[in-house]
Amino acid sequence: MPLQTFRYAACGGGNTLLDICIYWVSYKYILLDNFYKIPFHTFSRAAAAQLAAFCVSFPTGFLLMRYLVFSESNLRGRVQLFRYLVLVLVCLLLNLAFIKFFTEVCHIYAPFAKVITTFFVVGFSYLTQKHFTFRVTTP
Repeated sequence: MPLQTFRYAACGGGNTLLDICIYWVSYKYILLDNFYKIPFHTFSRAAAAQLAAFCVSFPTGFLLMRYLVFSESNLRGRVQLFRYLVLVLVCLLLNLAFIKFFTEVCHIYAPFAKVITTFFVVGFSYLTQKHFTFRVTTP
């Protein structure tokens, strides 16, 4: 196994585990109402838990990917951060869509739906990070 792939699996796996734990704790113990309203949108409990997990896993994920996994990337830090943000937002939307599907259509308990969803999103995320977010440019 290439070192970069191992590092991605270790760092990404750790960050994903952190994300799932924060999701679980938020869903089970912190967010006890079924819906959360803000001026322009109402979030379900599952979506609110996903957003809480995102607030922690986004910065930790970026730092791990930038400095440990894709350290050979010669793109500027702000370019990497912007690309990483775009990727993570796409992954967040995928997470929300899959969780909504699994909880509302398949009637799977939300924390388990989160774990199932993770498998779909991880493959997409790795390929996008390697070939877009942290790619090595040639002069």
